[in-house]
Amino acid sequence: MVPESISWPAPAKLNLTLRIVGRRPDGYHELQTVFQFLDLQDELRFQPRSDGRIVLATPLPGVTPETDLTVRAANLLKQHTKPAQGVTISIDKHLPMGGGLGGGSSDAATTLVALNQIWETGLDNATLAGLGLTLGADVPIFIHGRAAWAEGIGETLTDLDLPQPWYLVLAPDCHVSTAEIFSAPDLTRNSPRIRIRDFLEGDRRNDCLSVVRRRYNKVAAALDWLDQFAPAQMTGTGACVFAAFSDASIAESALNRLPADFVGFVARGINRSPLLTRVV
Repeated sequence: MVPESISWPAPAKLNLTLRIVGRRPDGYHELQTVFQFLDLQDELRFQPRSDGRIVLATPLPGVTPETDLTVRAANLLKQHTKPAQGVTISIDKHLPMGGGLGGGSSDAATTLVALNQIWETGLDNATLAGLGLTLGADVPIFIHGRAAWAEGIGETLTDLDLPQPWYLVLAPDCHVSTAEIFSAPDLTRNSPRIRIRDFLEGDRRNDCLSVVRRRYNKVAAALDWLDQFAPAQMTGTGACVFAAFSDASIAESALNRLPADFVGFVARGINRSPLLTRVV
């Protein structure tokens, strides 16, 4: 039995590239992307309940409990495995919402992994990832827990051993709608496929960036400011943007020059999710 008192990490991710190489008949986009984790994370706690209920003790502003991804993940696992117990979920939120860092998907993945242990439901990671995919395309990478090249809608994963630089991440004060960007008429949907080698040799294109830049002035301003220190990129559909630095002190020095109307932080890129160390 897993101790109830421990916290479970839900790390952020970055998309180091994002190519849209096609569109499936069901409307989903075919992608090529690379995921790497950050050493910044939400912390979740799970208290088993004897009454079978799923309760969120720390609801997020503007998010009803029944639509919260952690509650949905817990209910999904419960429906699939029929445990007698319920759970009270508490989230210590550190990741910005709606910024492309995967906070909600990471929280959902951690919920599936943790409750699989706590409820002793015995599912393997492939089954958990399949359940997670019904909640969101990014959930499987957080269950997988290793930096990876991803294809399909993001669920076909090949592990990568990447450099682990320090990133300066800016979180513009706006929410970019993923649905809006993926439905934009000017979005490139036929990028040529590349190989992993092409990425490793420097192809870091994000097909969503130009669309977001045209529609969201705050993202464009963050990209322009960050680009003076190192090549600025956008994660996913944004709004967060980032640049890589070889040393923490260099990244911190740039952060210290951040204008007052920007919010940012420095975090280390990591290839192994801290969630993997919690699984017993």
